[in-house]
Amino acid sequence: MAEEPDESRRPDGSVGFDIPLTPMPLDLLLGRIAHEWETRSRILDLPTGRFWRPDDGVDLSFDFMGRRAANPVGPAAGPQTQMAQNIVLAWLGGARVFELKTVQVLDDLDIARPCIDMETIGFNIEWSQELRVAQSIEEYTKASMVIEILRRWEPLRDHLGEDPGPHIFDMSVGYDLAGIRSEKVAGFIETMLDAGSEIERLRPLIPESFGELRDLDFPTRLADTITLSTFHGCPPEEIDSIVRHLVTTHGVDVVVKLNPTLLGFDEVDRLLHDVLGYDDVILDPAAFEADLHFEDGVPLIGGLAGFADTHGHRFGVKLTNTLVVRNNRGRLPGETMYLSGPPLHVIATALLGRLSRALPDVFRLPGHGGSHQVSFSAGVTRANLADTLAMGVGPATICSDLLRPGGYGRLAPMLGALATVVAESGATDLDSWRELRLTEAHRRGLPDTVSDHEQHTVSDEGVGLYDRPGNSKPPRHVDHELEMFGCVACNFCVTVCPNDAFFSVRSLEGMTGRQQYLVLAELCNDCGNCMTFCPEQGDPAQVKPRLYTDLDRFEADGRRGFLVATGLTPEAPLVLAPEERAQERDTVAELLASPAGSPWPVQIRER
Repeated sequence: MAEEPDESRRPDGSVGFDIPLTPMPLDLLLGRIAHEWETRSRILDLPTGRFWRPDDGVDLSFDFMGRRAANPVGPAAGPQTQMAQNIVLAWLGGARVFELKTVQVLDDLDIARPCIDMETIGFNIEWSQELRVAQSIEEYTKASMVIEILRRWEPLRDHLGEDPGPHIFDMSVGYDLAGIRSEKVAGFIETMLDAGSEIERLRPLIPESFGELRDLDFPTRLADTITLSTFHGCPPEEIDSIVRHLVTTHGVDVVVKLNPTLLGFDEVDRLLHDVLGYDDVILDPAAFEADLHFEDGVPLIGGLAGFADTHGHRFGVKLTNTLVVRNNRGRLPGETMYLSGPPLHVIATALLGRLSRALPDVFRLPGHGGSHQVSFSAGVTRANLADTLAMGVGPATICSDLLRPGGYGRLAPMLGALATVVAESGATDLDSWRELRLTEAHRRGLPDTVSDHEQHTVSDEGVGLYDRPGNSKPPRHVDHELEMFGCVACNFCVTVCPNDAFFSVRSLEGMTGRQQYLVLAELCNDCGNCMTFCPEQGDPAQVKPRLYTDLDRFEADGRRGFLVATGLTPEAPLVLAPEERAQERDTVAELLASPAGSPWPVQIRER
């Protein structure tokens, strides 16, 4: 008997159901990819015009902790890096560094819904993986295998180029030493270091459509770097112990993710309120008091850098985690939420400036001469990517911007714009371009490119990208109730969903609208992002037809959805639903049976 789903009341009054994410098996995922390519000439809803093909004239490759990646851009640890299809979509769009979603020992979390609010700048209440640790291992292994298959798949050669270039998976673990030393998290790390047995377990699931690639020599070392995420309030000695444990026990290189509170309450308050004008955002002084203080952070970073050097490993820092603020918007549940997006970019840049001045010759930044990596993830967009990378940071990982319309399709234009900036400077690679930017900063009387960008973010010329006036316009809405069939067909629900849970089908004759939208309910975590951007009134994740391929999940959903055969069970009918929904069921069946209807092969049979 399937357990009853938990109900959660949404801001618009509708009720959502907390149905666990159910990852798509490898055979079904690859079957979907092959079928979509054959029927739609796209992969996981991403059109080929949004695939990234490296520019032959500009080398965007860079060094991350001694490992080469084809470019310094990718998704941050978050909703875009916990499921295989998320990671594959980002890779097709051009991502080459993936900070995988943070894994911790507590892997059965009850996360309130909705958990993402991107109406203006960016807030969330989501933390850690929403999958069990074993599922996370499988998702990351599947993602790695699918990428290796697609980079060699002949139909994509013209769209990705002869060599799509190397990519990097960077593990993220948290949140305290006890959890990281647990058998569960330690086993995760060791499997990521050698996933050979997991690959062999999954290999037989590669379907005939990719049969010629079934015997590929898949890389077994999925990741050998870790970005450490710690709880707010984690003492410096705990952070120190975790890093030393990871280096000595697992032999990995480590990046420590720093919180923006490290900059101090007064300076964050000044930037957020006085400079950027976010008077509606309320800081939590207790978070600053509990978190790592700057005077403790400087010796901690310096000491860990020296420890890594003496043990033959690399060390770095990441700026930054999200910023704890009080929840006063009424869109997300709970008393606390986490700020991201444009204002965090200014705060993180200011923190980098202060750290680089306090730790000269430590960080690998233009004009500093150090050797230790600085990763950056805070409000990175197409408009500021070049200026961000000019500081010498890398990778520049992204979350908030990929949750806006266009989704993963925003990556390729971002990389194209970066290549154009580098080419127009006369440089042919990132390193020489950064040196040119350092020379320009010196010409303006500034010591380095970090100071240059720090100054620009709060200048009259640049602050408009980050301040409240420049980021206060909400998404467009129309005064019309969203219906199951028929809508304005803006396609936003497809692109803003981090899990690729939505897909579109051309309308049947006589239906309202050009396209109909359906939900792969097992990939939907009710994050609320589609509801934010849908122009009509309602929650697309609940209103649009919810399709299930798993009987248990279908029954747990209170039979509001439709059970669909996937071709893996030929004896099953095309669509099942309660008899009182027979008309809706038949419409869904007809949509899926239409040309380019279903995103995966389905069995069509007489009832």
